[in-house]
Amino acid sequence: MEDLITKRPFGTLPDGRDIELYALTNRTGMHVSIVTYGGIVTSLTAPDRGGLLADVVLGFDNLDHYLAGHPYFGAIVGRYGNRIAGGSFTLDGENYSLPVNNNDNHLHGGIKGFDKVLWRAQPQSTPDGPQLELTYLSADGEEGYPGQLDVAVTYTLTHDNGLRIDYRATTDKPTPINLTNHSYFNLAGHDRGAILDHRVSINADRFTPVDSGLIPTGELRGVDDTPMDFRDPIAIGARIDAGDEQLLLAGGYDHNWVLNKMGNELSPAARVSEPTTGRVMEVLTREPGVQFYTANFLDGSLSGKEASVYGRRCALCLETQHFPDSPNKPDFPSTVIRPGDLYETTTVYRFSVD
Repeated sequence: MEDLITKRPFGTLPDGRDIELYALTNRTGMHVSIVTYGGIVTSLTAPDRGGLLADVVLGFDNLDHYLAGHPYFGAIVGRYGNRIAGGSFTLDGENYSLPVNNNDNHLHGGIKGFDKVLWRAQPQSTPDGPQLELTYLSADGEEGYPGQLDVAVTYTLTHDNGLRIDYRATTDKPTPINLTNHSYFNLAGHDRGAILDHRVSINADRFTPVDSGLIPTGELRGVDDTPMDFRDPIAIGARIDAGDEQLLLAGGYDHNWVLNKMGNELSPAARVSEPTTGRVMEVLTREPGVQFYTANFLDGSLSGKEASVYGRRCALCLETQHFPDSPNKPDFPSTVIRPGDLYETTTVYRFSVD
């Protein structure tokens, strides 16, 4: 089977601009669909142990549902993924105010983050597999951030059944940046309900505990003897309702893990397996952290693809990232880039079977 790239219309924005959907299929038959609105991954198939393909990401069938509002299903998140406390930070002695859209905090780039903009698309075939490059020029002052940011996000569907995401950006002024993808995964299939039987391991000895606003306290806490210990595979449901203070604050898992790594090499971050289908997803990244989120805030009010009902804990997210609120935490790894710097990072979601 040959690699394949197709394009079709996916609706029109209220201002008249057309949205397109690109479908990439690799030589094994796996495919991913991505739309130019928000760079959203709308579908992603993976084979089970019998070779049966199923769509393993949550999403919608049409643009109108995405425009009506959603919890970042499949989207590119930026300029800053995750939370910035109070919607403000200080950089080089200057204070910056950002829109607050998560109680008193700034979340995932603000009111109109990268998940809600139109990206320019360039598909191409490569030796690694079919590829789609998305580019966007974020204006100086957009959502309160300093500097004009020139961004490229490239999706490659590799021949070993990986979705590789390469992020690049440059700026003309110092600015924080923390890009990620916010796909919601259910390895049994997007419409198969709770993910509590999925088994997860995370390559991390520490995590960043949060306060009541889900803002990191600044501590890097060991996972020993806590429900945050995923160094060995364990079912998500085994401890999610254990009464731990951190889990009660978030209604489940919604925390950043500090990955065990020395530099920015591409290395294993997490592994997820689903026992009934045998599907496995490995996550590799150059980032120092990963946010593990168990869809605690989904409530069944969203009707997804094929009229599916997306209820609480029906999916999981593994958002590779720098740590939340890093612009206000000088001891965390810096997220600031400056003129002449190249922001460059990679994450791979690779699928196989047990």
